[in-house]
Amino acid sequence: MKKTIFLSAIAMTLLACNPSNPLLEAPKTPYGVPAFDQVKIEHYMPAFEAAIAEQKAEIDAIVTNPSEPTFDNTIVALDRTGMLLERVSGVFFNVLEADGNDEMNAIAEQVSPMLSELSDGIILNDQLFQRVKAVYDQREHLGLNAEQMRLTTETYKMFADNGANLPADKKERLKEINKELGLLSLQFGNNVVAETNAYQYFVTDEAQLKGLPESAKAAAAEEATAAGHAGEWLFTPKRTSFTPVLQYCENRELRKELLLAYTTRANHDNENDNKAIIIREMELRIEKANLFGYSNPADNILADCMAKNHQTVDAFLQSVWEPSLNAAKREAAELQELLEQDMPGEKLQPWDWWYYAEKLRKAKYALDEEELKPYFELNNVRSGAFGVATKLYGLQFEQLQEMPVYNEEVEVFKVTYADGSLVGILYTDYFPRAGKRPGAWMNNIVSQYVDEEGIDHRPVIINVGNFNKPTAGNPSLLSMDDVETLFHEFGHALHGLMSKATYKSLSGTNTPRDFVELPSQFMENYCYQPEVLKTYAFHYQTGEVIPDSLIAKLNKASKFNQGFVQTELLSASILDMDFHKLTTADGLDVNAFEAQSMEKMGMIPEIIVRYRPTFYNHIFTTGYAAGYYSYTWSAVLDSDAFAAFVETGDIFDAATAARMRRLLEQGGTKDAQELYIEFRGKQADPKHLLRKRGFLAD
Repeated sequence: MKKTIFLSAIAMTLLACNPSNPLLEAPKTPYGVPAFDQVKIEHYMPAFEAAIAEQKAEIDAIVTNPSEPTFDNTIVALDRTGMLLERVSGVFFNVLEADGNDEMNAIAEQVSPMLSELSDGIILNDQLFQRVKAVYDQREHLGLNAEQMRLTTETYKMFADNGANLPADKKERLKEINKELGLLSLQFGNNVVAETNAYQYFVTDEAQLKGLPESAKAAAAEEATAAGHAGEWLFTPKRTSFTPVLQYCENRELRKELLLAYTTRANHDNENDNKAIIIREMELRIEKANLFGYSNPADNILADCMAKNHQTVDAFLQSVWEPSLNAAKREAAELQELLEQDMPGEKLQPWDWWYYAEKLRKAKYALDEEELKPYFELNNVRSGAFGVATKLYGLQFEQLQEMPVYNEEVEVFKVTYADGSLVGILYTDYFPRAGKRPGAWMNNIVSQYVDEEGIDHRPVIINVGNFNKPTAGNPSLLSMDDVETLFHEFGHALHGLMSKATYKSLSGTNTPRDFVELPSQFMENYCYQPEVLKTYAFHYQTGEVIPDSLIAKLNKASKFNQGFVQTELLSASILDMDFHKLTTADGLDVNAFEAQSMEKMGMIPEIIVRYRPTFYNHIFTTGYAAGYYSYTWSAVLDSDAFAAFVETGDIFDAATAARMRRLLEQGGTKDAQELYIEFRGKQADPKHLLRKRGFLAD
């Protein structure tokens, strides 16, 4: 009780010093969401300073507690620290990624070393660690339940795995490494955004756009007008801009220009070049691994994942690489034949693949993606994803008006169970803008947990994307890939929203990286199921539900071009592992290393790896180092999980859905393998993935 009073006094003092800072005030908003509309740029630094000070005080209260260490006064108390900082960070970093600017970037550069110092000050605090260790050593005799035991074990591992057992000199060096890595990763991401925004390609002659759909031309024309070039067409390295060109435009040189603009970002030996950052990050990651007794970063990172070590990952990737590459070679031969008809003697190039694949799709399946797009209006697709969650888990979605948002394009939904009880709040932010990083993602703005009074604090989650903006003549129409992406990120959102953990460090998506993609990829299985399509695929002009004939074409084509898709993805996974198996970065030449990696794996020249090193945000910015394999690892899990439904004869089977709901609710409260076997009754069978990709006969 004394601790609670002490911390409350600290909080009141901090709030008194910052009376008008909405980031430090208790939210007076509906459902306690952040007051995005009141936050100004000048609020962030004072909020971070106050929140960091508060967490330091909370840690000090644990360390100086005269009582013997117990589960409650040490392990739980530690889990409860940093609530204010989490809220401040949840707002700042979400806005930075989704709607950032130079001022936000400057703050991030100031804040990054502050957060690194705070983290190290906690993890490397020997007095704190000794209290944690004292509880951990006695854990079998404390009468802990399963979740309490998990929290105790994971808390101890968090300290041990991050340097608590290192001698003093190595701890100091680790602090320096972590601080520098934080700044480098931030700069890496900023450089990618800067490069993406800096490139503009204007087309002045409409004849150069032959074959490009009218919707894509209209979007390019609007972009050009906004850039002061009315009457022209503007293309950029953003996927929504260049992908239609790759698929449909007859102009081979334009396809080449835009693909190379995308794949060479941050690799131009200018102020935004990332090669030196990569080398330095690898030097530091190797040194960090050495501090922990590992020869390479991969094994250091993987020790806490399902895979455990690089040998397991290498063997896994190789098992799916060979069938994928062989399929890609067969596909390349087919596309070469098509190209020969247009340009005898010419060889298929990476900028030709999408164009001729689209032609082949039409020839084989009479399926034109442009024929599908009118049925995939963004709001309808989102409603379809919501409907799947309703049928599987009983969730209800209500759009909330006049909620605080950081950009007018953001929409907000209240998520409840059928009985009206609150599940959480979901934000969606789907359109590209200058300050938004590329790609799509889910963030926890506020995490779920149960406080000491037994109150279940429900989460605030956001899905962010970069889908086509509506134009003057059309709504936002999605490609097939976009539909999958929306369902994917919504799966992550469900994982965060449905959490029923007691402790915030075990809630939601706080699971191993090679497990966290299971809920997201599982949702992808639903988006093209005929009974699901008929709930959201309505022609935006006529209101016509997608016809059975088109669904049949879509299903027949579902395994088309999978060699390319999987080879592109798996090559990125192997490249990631090759970087993180390095034992030295001396003499590292980033471009040469990439070329060597591609040659070693037998990559065919007609395909470019999905993420080349200089814009590989996953592994050099967003925490997926030695972890990109997890998308395919989780694909084995998600294919097997969906097969559990298919085997019942009902993709919404209530009993199976109840088990999946329980898996989602438990977050990281159990070992990942245990969670999956609890759901499925056995380990995942990879045959379901290979069959899904068309690499095994049905």
